[in-house]
Amino acid sequence: MLDDTDTKAFPRLNRAYNTVFQPDQLSIGLVVPLARYADTAVPDMARHIQRAQMADELGFSALWLRDVPFNVPSFGDAGQVFDPFVYLGALAASTRDIALGVASVVLPLRHPAHVAKAAASADVLSGGRLLLGVASGDRPDEYPALDMGFEDRGARFRDSVDYIRAMAEPYPQRQTAQGRLAGGIDMLPKPTGGQLPLLITGGSQQSPDWVARNGDGWMTYPRDAGCQGRVVAEYRRRINEAGLPDKPVMQSLYVDLVDRADAPPRPIHLGFQSGTDYLRRYLSEIRTLGINHVALNLRFNGAGIEPTMQRLADEILPDFSS
Repeated sequence: MLDDTDTKAFPRLNRAYNTVFQPDQLSIGLVVPLARYADTAVPDMARHIQRAQMADELGFSALWLRDVPFNVPSFGDAGQVFDPFVYLGALAASTRDIALGVASVVLPLRHPAHVAKAAASADVLSGGRLLLGVASGDRPDEYPALDMGFEDRGARFRDSVDYIRAMAEPYPQRQTAQGRLAGGIDMLPKPTGGQLPLLITGGSQQSPDWVARNGDGWMTYPRDAGCQGRVVAEYRRRINEAGLPDKPVMQSLYVDLVDRADAPPRPIHLGFQSGTDYLRRYLSEIRTLGINHVALNLRFNGAGIEPTMQRLADEILPDFSS
């Protein structure tokens, strides 16, 4: 364990968490699918393994998958199409160093025993490279298809987090709304670092104090600098008041990288189009605000994926930790 007096230190959890998240530093990851699909909800998954391997070789710190059980037309994005845990297994066998994250598993739609088993398996098979984002879900259409209630998803989310935490213990004993763990059976494998790194997404239907206390980090969305600085500071204030060690914050960002390095920014969905000069300044600014990791999404990128990944590696990654 780290010295509790070091308020800037993050906990030590597994290989991925310890590498991707470092105090006062910013690492850069990529959202899967590594594909352009601005005009369709379903991406072409051609070359998906080769691009994941390229991201690993270029030094990006993480690949982020999403949990999209159904292609909901009103949502407009089928994600990487494959089940995230099956895909984690394929990526674990195909890559070497890059962290493998899910942003995020919709806990109310899955039994927590299956989540805990699948996540721990991916963590062990990848050599400790799993990061598990968790969320309460935001697509109401999916819930009736699984005979689940949408309005009570917040309570099931809390119960699932408690259940998943218990699974890391030997022969766990816990009474939950989703099952009684009486201590006579165990679940294997155990996570490589003793517990799964759980990153809470947004509010997940919980109070800010609960989010600060119960996650190992926080996932949020891009905001203007002033607002982002305030919400990050508030999150860390609540952690400090709870007497807990500091925890990382990460955010997503859609980018459309144009050829001119000095091209000014133009807003796009949850991000911007720009040259590398502005992107570098933006990333430097959010690093000073306390963001520790950014997951770049290239869905709306106009240029080819491989050339864009290479440009990012050449012109952006050297200025940031990975």
